[in-house]
Amino acid sequence: MIQTRIGMGLVGPGFIAQHHIDAVRRLGDVDIIGLAGSSSASARRKAADFKVPEAFASCEELVNDPRIHVVHNTTPSYLHVPVTLAALQAGKHVISDKPLAMTPADCALLCDAAAAADVVNAVTFNYRGNPLVQEARARIARGDLGPLVNIEGQYLQDWMTGENVYSWRMDPVKGGVSSALADIGSHWCDLAEHIAGARIVSVLADIHTVVATRYTSGSSSEAFGTPGSGSRIPVAIHGEDLAAILLRFENGARGSLRVGQVLPGHKNDLQIELNGRHGSIRWEQERQNELWLGFHDRPNAILLKDPSLLTPEAAAYARLPGGHQESWADAFRNVIADIYDCVRDRSARPATLCTFTDAYRTSTIVDAMLQSAAAGSRWTAIPLHHNVEHGAAS
Repeated sequence: MIQTRIGMGLVGPGFIAQHHIDAVRRLGDVDIIGLAGSSSASARRKAADFKVPEAFASCEELVNDPRIHVVHNTTPSYLHVPVTLAALQAGKHVISDKPLAMTPADCALLCDAAAAADVVNAVTFNYRGNPLVQEARARIARGDLGPLVNIEGQYLQDWMTGENVYSWRMDPVKGGVSSALADIGSHWCDLAEHIAGARIVSVLADIHTVVATRYTSGSSSEAFGTPGSGSRIPVAIHGEDLAAILLRFENGARGSLRVGQVLPGHKNDLQIELNGRHGSIRWEQERQNELWLGFHDRPNAILLKDPSLLTPEAAAYARLPGGHQESWADAFRNVIADIYDCVRDRSARPATLCTFTDAYRTSTIVDAMLQSAAAGSRWTAIPLHHNVEHGAAS
């Protein structure tokens, strides 16, 4: 049965929540029922800020409301398991911000719970939604580059450069033992496997904490926000803010990845390049309307985002004609739209859908990187996948 009108609720109205709400509004056929926060008072404030109709007193009240069919979990990482479990036990479809959970074991727990609930389950690895990402994926799938030999890239930021920036992401209890790798390295790993159509099978990691002591006023900074002021309490930091990784892929390709959040001048510098025997492709998030095409026997080229020039698979994700720039928010909207297509029609399996099982796999890659570094930067295999496949339509 195809469902038409859908009600959604959101738990955890922080930085990323407003983008979930914006994306849902743009769909036009989903009703935003309300949100829940850390308290009734904070929920009321955020509901007013985001122009959301209703503020729920608790997560439990929200997930049990019969008007809500889909729950968006945008809480800090340490709350992902209890909030997602509560939604699944209430029979709701769940859209979780990444990471799915802080450990592979908890990710596996949520995979099993989603399978038992038999609901749509998805994690917002939003860069999949860019039309030129889908263009790169389609060209590689049809063999334009030939056999892949190298996959490399980076995800670099600078918002954590100052020692007076302190966020829950750096607290191992709230954000997990990994900082930069779990936060942004996971995005790159998901993107690499998604575009290449090949899995990472082993990693060799060197990780480092550049800013070993940070200072906080006692509250968490918003991502990309301005550092707070007032009394400064020193906090010892153990999570990595800089990493270099060597990679091996199942198709024989080699690769490398740089991740850092303390590198001045790099705002949201995600890049990925894939080299095959016949050609190369590079996509840069900060120039996301361009796709670089490299050749050894003819001039290189820049493919501009233009639906008339893209493969049919990619053109479906371009919402504007050539010469009209599309953005991070447009790619995010594409991912959310695909997930809601699955909610309406359980037989749908769109390209950008990242299920709980897919996100679980990314968690195991990050965990293997941490294990590799702890063992003195040794090659470490990615463990076998969870033994139950959890798609959008089980």
